[in-house]
Amino acid sequence: MAHDAAVTDRGVGFGVLFSIVAVGGALAMLAAPGQLTKAWGFALGIVAALLAVVSIQAYA
Repeated sequence: MAHDAAVTDRGVGFGVLFSIVAVGGALAMLAAPGQLTKAWGFALGIVAALLAVVSIQAYA
């Protein structure tokens, strides 16, 4: 019985992309002038980190 398997690096690519976005959110959290902007940077960092982990697990 033959199995055709397509191997893709999509999960790694999405993981790297969302990790870069998460680092950007963390930098915005640290360098932003106001509390509201810092809060949005934190939210962006958390959501992007979550998506990085989920994308690697989903496409693995």
